[in-house]
Amino acid sequence: MADSIAHADARDHQRFPVLEARDIEQARRFSEPRRYAAGEALARAGERGHGLTIVLSGQVVITRRDETGHPQLVVRQGAGQFVGELAQLSGRPALVDAVAEDEVEALTLSPERLRALLVAEADLGERIMRALILRRVGLLESGGGGPVIIGAAGDPDVLRLEGFLARSGHPRQSLDPQTDAGAAALLHRPDAPAGGGVLVLCPDGEILRNPTEGELARCLGMVAPLDPDRIFDVVVVGAGPAGLATSVYAASEGLSVLVVDCRAFGGQAGASARIENYLGFPTGISGMALMARAYNQAQKFGVEMAIPAEIASLSPHPEGGFALALANAEQARCRAVVIAAGARYRRLDIPTLEAFEAASVHYWASPLEARLCAGQEVALVGGGNSAGQAAVYLASQGARVFLFIRGPDLRASMSSYLVDRLGALDNVTLMPHAEICDLKGQAGRLEQVIWRDVRTGAVAALAVGHLFLFIGAEPKTEWLAGSGIELDAKGFIRTGADLDTPRTLLETSLDGAFAIGDIRCGSVKRVAAAVGEGAQVVATLHVRLAAARVGG
Repeated sequence: MADSIAHADARDHQRFPVLEARDIEQARRFSEPRRYAAGEALARAGERGHGLTIVLSGQVVITRRDETGHPQLVVRQGAGQFVGELAQLSGRPALVDAVAEDEVEALTLSPERLRALLVAEADLGERIMRALILRRVGLLESGGGGPVIIGAAGDPDVLRLEGFLARSGHPRQSLDPQTDAGAAALLHRPDAPAGGGVLVLCPDGEILRNPTEGELARCLGMVAPLDPDRIFDVVVVGAGPAGLATSVYAASEGLSVLVVDCRAFGGQAGASARIENYLGFPTGISGMALMARAYNQAQKFGVEMAIPAEIASLSPHPEGGFALALANAEQARCRAVVIAAGARYRRLDIPTLEAFEAASVHYWASPLEARLCAGQEVALVGGGNSAGQAAVYLASQGARVFLFIRGPDLRASMSSYLVDRLGALDNVTLMPHAEICDLKGQAGRLEQVIWRDVRTGAVAALAVGHLFLFIGAEPKTEWLAGSGIELDAKGFIRTGADLDTPRTLLETSLDGAFAIGDIRCGSVKRVAAAVGEGAQVVATLHVRLAAARVGG
């Protein structure tokens, strides 16, 4: 069995399984034989490798690098075991180092052949997929195998980059120069880019100074340049539940799919601390966990991901289909497009909001925010299920939550199970008939929210360090200007019966373009409804693409 220094748990036999002779024979037809000399690297952190490696003989040592770059043993793997984790599924750079301890005989499976194995050999594929996921979880829990973010804890840019990587399911490590002398020295290393602010050390050795999310993603190999000559069957704009459902069903049925999202996978659903009314999960599931499963499932079927990448415009291509121009000047071509871009979080209309958004105002309640707020008093605005789930989660992490709503109670807008649960929590205080009208603090750090009684106009102050906003969303459709796609008065996409010309339910006014999920006018704003529309649109896609082939 594997000799692992990682903390042992009941899932170690699933994380590092030993394949039987029958399993290895099944894998042979998808693989190529390979030999490694003692000391030769099978994989290097930050470098793209050969894919998954099944060890036939010899020993492989797997290490991860700690914050200072020193190797830490993860596991030794021998005959019958396989080297790799989720990065190998899509051909992204490795997160760990794998080195042959002695002469190693192995089988290598490229990402394409690995995905073919997962689909063709269901039982073996299930065990491999489970192991890949658990290994990623192990790296996330141990804080190893990713970039090192150097900056003060609570710094707005540190929180921004940590939040992006957390939502992307990517391991990362952080060092605070205020408490770590080594980190302070790294901030001023001679080969670091000039300027102040956060420093990021990427696994391949590249150093970034206060990067954007897109710059960091490209440094880590999370997103690669698009092939300008490739024509996808469908481009899906948005990686929330609707977009991911479309990609899974379309790719599993043989269509070539590209998914583009300007932030991270998961959409608004990913912000839900716990979803308890989604079919099939009687004990509930966090939105992030549910969306991560869908994201991994899409990669299993070969969906190409461009995340984060922002679409600037959509237009018909002279040779047929569509051209989508990206904000970075790249272009994606496709035969059909599915718009599942969802909506952007609605902001409070107060002039002081922007000054606190980087560090003290949040639109997401993840473990990262919960850690910042543990033991503190926070304000939360919103009366829907997402607000209720966030309030319950933050309260469970030790925060005292003041829940602001404009109405008299929650029952008109929130599921009864959440209302009852909130009512039973002694560290959640409901603030009815109230709206926040101003924010006070210094240097981006929130100290007070100023709120008004909407009935009397009386104004009061509440001392809190963090503000959470769950007040709905607005459609992200500005990039559709000039495309020919009709919008309603609020900016949502009109489809089906809302159009003057006969269309099926999910078709827009532009032939070959479809809209699903929250961005569609009249859609049901529920995760299950979004997933259902994602599945439904694929049937229409097949009809559309078949007609185009006949017509062409």
